[in-house]
Amino acid sequence: MHLDFEEAASKEYLLTNGIGGYSSSSIAGANTRRYHGLLVASLFPPTDRLVLVSKIEETLVANGVCYELSSNQYPGSVHPRGYSYIENYNCNTENATFNYNVAGYALEKKIEMVQGENTVMLSYTNRSKEAVELLLMPLLVYRDYHTLFYQDEQFDFYEEGLADDYFKVYAKYQAHPLYLKFTKGNWKGEHDWYKKIQYRQEEARGFDFQEDAISIGRVAVSLAANETIQLIFSTDEINEIPEKAAKEITDTNSYPAFVNDLIKSSRQFVVHRKSTGGSTIIAGYHWFTDWGRDTMIALRGISIATGKKEEAKSILKTFLSALSEGMLPNRFPDYTGEAVEYNTIDATLWLFVTLYEYHQKFADVTFIKGALPQLKEVIDWHIKGTRFNIHLTPEGLLYGGETGFQLTWMDARVDDFVVTPRIGCPVEINALWYNTLCIYQYFNKAVSGKELDEINPLIKKCKQSFLQFFVNQNDYLNDVVIPGVYVDDSIRPNQVYAVSLPFSPLNTVYQKKVLESVTEHLLTPFGLRTLNTANAQFKPVYEGNAWHRDHAYHQGTVWPFLWGEWALAYLKQNDFSSKACKYIWEQSIELRDHFYDAGCAFAIAEIFDGLQPITGKGCVQQAWSVAMLLAVFLNKDFDWSLITA
Repeated sequence: MHLDFEEAASKEYLLTNGIGGYSSSSIAGANTRRYHGLLVASLFPPTDRLVLVSKIEETLVANGVCYELSSNQYPGSVHPRGYSYIENYNCNTENATFNYNVAGYALEKKIEMVQGENTVMLSYTNRSKEAVELLLMPLLVYRDYHTLFYQDEQFDFYEEGLADDYFKVYAKYQAHPLYLKFTKGNWKGEHDWYKKIQYRQEEARGFDFQEDAISIGRVAVSLAANETIQLIFSTDEINEIPEKAAKEITDTNSYPAFVNDLIKSSRQFVVHRKSTGGSTIIAGYHWFTDWGRDTMIALRGISIATGKKEEAKSILKTFLSALSEGMLPNRFPDYTGEAVEYNTIDATLWLFVTLYEYHQKFADVTFIKGALPQLKEVIDWHIKGTRFNIHLTPEGLLYGGETGFQLTWMDARVDDFVVTPRIGCPVEINALWYNTLCIYQYFNKAVSGKELDEINPLIKKCKQSFLQFFVNQNDYLNDVVIPGVYVDDSIRPNQVYAVSLPFSPLNTVYQKKVLESVTEHLLTPFGLRTLNTANAQFKPVYEGNAWHRDHAYHQGTVWPFLWGEWALAYLKQNDFSSKACKYIWEQSIELRDHFYDAGCAFAIAEIFDGLQPITGKGCVQQAWSVAMLLAVFLNKDFDWSLITA
């Protein structure tokens, strides 16, 4: 294998630690994002993330000749070009392994993360028949992961020697310490700044893309044949060398390899939240934390479909504990001390769908009974009105929205401008509201054996108004309405929820028409477009600075998580027949290829371009992109009998 830099720099690996921290870079060895780093620590899980170790500059010395194995992008050049020595690599969710062939000498490098700790471990093994020397020089920074780092006199990077092979490093006075330990070799301390390292992905996104990093010294070691050196970086004291850094997943089953690998991939999103003591779901790597909407949707595949009852319950409790005025949080803050945000209309409604699927999977009536008072609180608040003008209209539809706020999942905002405000009664919100009422009634019957008299009229009225105001003469559903005032008949994917959700306000004839329309106008191999191509507002490419990207975010851009809703709708329409299941499996082929061979290894990106969806964009690993595939393929009715691979 001879790697091309452009291709290798476009591919990434991601290793996570279960508390919000991670290790990630490009296959080329050059960091291409500000979010890349050998050790990105989460100091208040899963938030307060700091980039502490940018990378390691590695040099192999053999017969007096130095071979630099690293790669960096500087203004006008790539230096060194160590990517050219990579013979092969294997990156998955447990480790990233690179095999170098350097003038006939073989070296294996492996990167792993310790679960539950901000600790990364590297091992270098000499696979040659002769001894080689390695020079390993860490490049350090100290910054929030959203920012960049520059040489500054306040950062002196003072190292305190705890032993010959063990150091504590302070970037500045009162900074959180970084611990460094190595298993053999000698340390030579020497400070040297590396200036103007460039991050191509940040440049493409219209952000500042250049930073500095500091070397405080290097490890020199001679390795005999098959001998290994280990380096450990941690925010905690290193009392012993971990025997195994990554947590192995040993569960085996009869699913195809892709489904099993999806399950492994999904574990990267489940993290501990220190503020509540429970579990939560990271919405996406590298830059998202835990969002209400994303968590409720992703939980369906990541924890419920995979049969992780206690984990699902812990996550549900985390969000139920934050219920306020009948609303779940839109997101928990990125930083300690910030307030929880509630600007979402759909996260709370997704709670009911998620609880329904939890009950269907685990038959846990006790947990549902305990949550019923809070579910009643949600419905009461939505009927009488809560934040952001969310209230029930006289027609029995759910209305929401205020100028300057984005409340639905189509939530792009540039400064004070909301790109798709969707103020009024959005179609998916009312499909969710219909499900909220049906599921609440279902739960009451499951717990007490009887229905509540006051709920059935709400269900009936919502259904009648849904048919009256959303069904149009073109055999698809309007996207947003204000009864008697306004109709937005844009062809968007939000209508698919009227078919895919557990309870549909449409009869089977209308469901079929909606699915046919979505398939004709919006379906791509990677997901559903957010707007049909004939619409004047359609944006074919997601690119440019923040303004351009946010204007395209929901105006045509393809979202893989919606592929899962389309697949569920199709399977429901075809009664999960063997033929239908085989068809859906075949339709996932390009997503499978993307998962393994493009973008980030063992990951599914957040979005793709609307016109020619080829390259993943946005977050490289998005929770609901992975989760909704699991929700499809782990559905209890999915028939694998005709599927051979």
